[in-house]
Amino acid sequence: MPAVRHVDAKAGDIVLLAGTMKGAFILRSDAARRAWDVGGPYFPGHEVYAIGCDRRAGRARIWAGPNSMHWGGLLRCSDDFGRTWTEPETANVKFPEGTGASLTRIWQIVPGRDSEPDTLYCGVEPAALFASRDAGATWSLVDGLWNHPHRAKWQPGGGGLCLHTIFLDPERPARMGVAISTGGVYLTDDGGGIWRASNKGVRADFLPDKHPEFGQCVHKVAQSRSRPDRLFLQNHWGLYRSDDRGETWADIANGVPSDFGFPMAIHPSDPDCAWIVPLESDAFRCTPEGKLRVYRTRDAGASWQPLSDGLPQEGAYETVLRDALAVDTLGRTGVYFGTRSGKLFGSADEGETWMTIAEGLPPVVAVKTAVI
Repeated sequence: MPAVRHVDAKAGDIVLLAGTMKGAFILRSDAARRAWDVGGPYFPGHEVYAIGCDRRAGRARIWAGPNSMHWGGLLRCSDDFGRTWTEPETANVKFPEGTGASLTRIWQIVPGRDSEPDTLYCGVEPAALFASRDAGATWSLVDGLWNHPHRAKWQPGGGGLCLHTIFLDPERPARMGVAISTGGVYLTDDGGGIWRASNKGVRADFLPDKHPEFGQCVHKVAQSRSRPDRLFLQNHWGLYRSDDRGETWADIANGVPSDFGFPMAIHPSDPDCAWIVPLESDAFRCTPEGKLRVYRTRDAGASWQPLSDGLPQEGAYETVLRDALAVDTLGRTGVYFGTRSGKLFGSADEGETWMTIAEGLPPVVAVKTAVI
């Protein structure tokens, strides 16, 4: 096994978490974000689709969902930036007896609101939502979504039948949403008891009915914290914006080389600003024209501008997956993304200029950030 390096982070540092097909990496930098220390690999040989940091209640707890092809998936956490990790003796996220389901992969882990510091959520495959009310010690299936009558008709996308996105309304404690490929967006207003599909306006190009109630292949959803009625959505073909908390969606694919892609991130304080990485098509899932470009809107999707300064513009047939784009919350927002070719790029000026943070990593499937 490879030698594992560790990083030390202090208050004010930015930590970058990268999940790959062969383990996880923890990177740190100071607020300038020009030089990065790289720690890892953690869980070498395990795919890590879910990774994140819980900064509530004075914690700096890193969560990861390493998945073994032999032993399945576990949720593990570290309070010392990867030096030690919890080692559950049995699966801590598992379907109850009687459901007839077994865990394939953990796709997402999300801390709850600041007002509920011991609550966490995770999304899994087959598509389901789990919740913990004791800071991750135990997990329970959210029955309201699992028992939804639509569930039997959800179909797996290219990555499997996965619940890959969880978004918590920052103003309404009982409201949250999830995105499922392929099921679409579902919302609850009672904390998870009752769920309803919310895909009005979102196309499903691969179905005879292009606008079904559910069945859309949503790739990512991002909700503004400063203006919670504003959401952006990257679909399997299609870019959308909602100005009514996800009740309806409007097409905003204006001036992009392709409206196919996976990741989407929203500015932490500017609800009109978001970033995407378009791909050529669902058949050729690479950056158009062999140019690696991030696109940014500053006017809520009325227009998009390519950002390429510092990124390869020749022969760069790269792929950026749904969770491999993230932003930080520093004064001038940092933007980061990883590729399936194992490169990690970052920008300390909202995408105006880019630098290569790391390369030669295993295929990157998840990128998250935290300010320590």
